Amino acid sequence: MDYRDALLRALARRTARHGEVLSKLSDPDVVQDHRKVTALSRELGQLRSFRDLHDAITADRKALADARELLASGDAEMKELAEAEIAEAEPRLESRWKQAEDLLVEDDVLGDHDVILEIRAGVGGDEAGLFAGDLLGLYQRFCALKGLKLEVMDENPGEMGGYKEVIAEVTGPGAYRLLSPEGGVHRVQRVPATETQGRIHTSTATVAVLPQAEEVDVKIDWDKDVREDKMRAGGPGGQKVNKTESAIRLTHLATGISVHMQDEKSQHKNRARARQILAARVFDHFQSQADAQRTAERRGMIGNADRSAKIRTYNFPQDRCTDHRVEFTVHNLDRVMDGDIDALHERLRQAQREEKLRALLKRLEQEGGESR
Repeated sequence: MDYRDALLRALARRTARHGEVLSKLSDPDVVQDHRKVTALSRELGQLRSFRDLHDAITADRKALADARELLASGDAEMKELAEAEIAEAEPRLESRWKQAEDLLVEDDVLGDHDVILEIRAGVGGDEAGLFAGDLLGLYQRFCALKGLKLEVMDENPGEMGGYKEVIAEVTGPGAYRLLSPEGGVHRVQRVPATETQGRIHTSTATVAVLPQAEEVDVKIDWDKDVREDKMRAGGPGGQKVNKTESAIRLTHLATGISVHMQDEKSQHKNRARARQILAARVFDHFQSQADAQRTAERRGMIGNADRSAKIRTYNFPQDRCTDHRVEFTVHNLDRVMDGDIDALHERLRQAQREEKLRALLKRLEQEGGESR
């Protein structure tokens, strides 16, 4: 099997999945579940382009084979017709093979998922907390520009401002695709507001971008799989916060992953939000186990918050922002902090596409070798 046969097989697998999803959407039990219908409908939309391209390539290959067979028959009357069909079908098919590469390289079933965005102060004390707050502002403005909605779910403010930790939900078309490049350790170099001698400090904050789990993605029995602990909320908030057991800690027993939520005064609301975050973390955990590439990406997102472990540096004295994954620098930090990070994302996407294409070629070659 050659490379293009392997491309067609990859398209065929997604075409088969399209049929499976279509069948599920006609299942009366599924139709009654709004969340499942929404998730499956979204997947169906993503798979439709694979099915259409698979069908188009299959039809073009057959038309080209028929025209060549007709030409080889030696029928003088049909020669001109066959040559015209070949001249039209060959470039059309070449274009479709390129489309197949592009589709398979960019294939990301998680791309349209909503996001749990986690920002934590790293090395640098109070300045790291301030920087974490600056990053939240950057993403709030970026999301507004992209038509996404960002809502803070839980926050742990820093003593001098900013955040020790802040967790937000981002919803809207392509949320994970748009925000996934931001996962990692971010480094800032600037003179902090608290610095009296004008010295430049280096601080970090970590950003994790988790695709939000849906019921069809991860199954959690909240009664059997999760331990729930109720407690009084800490920090400011008056008598209600301190005297009512409104805070919730959920622990997923199989993985040990836990979430503590106290931001809301209502225990019911804290439980609902904690479940949302826990489901996303558990989903990410199992996705990472199943996919070595996502495991590496997850480690890259969290890192160890050390100054040397970074994906991006925001250097205020030099008015520049450098993405170290592609060694690409943009200037005018005010625009970057205002959410204008498209140039950084575009350069990163170009590099990632090249890597993905190499990986795709290698995988398809291996599939071809195994089939022989």
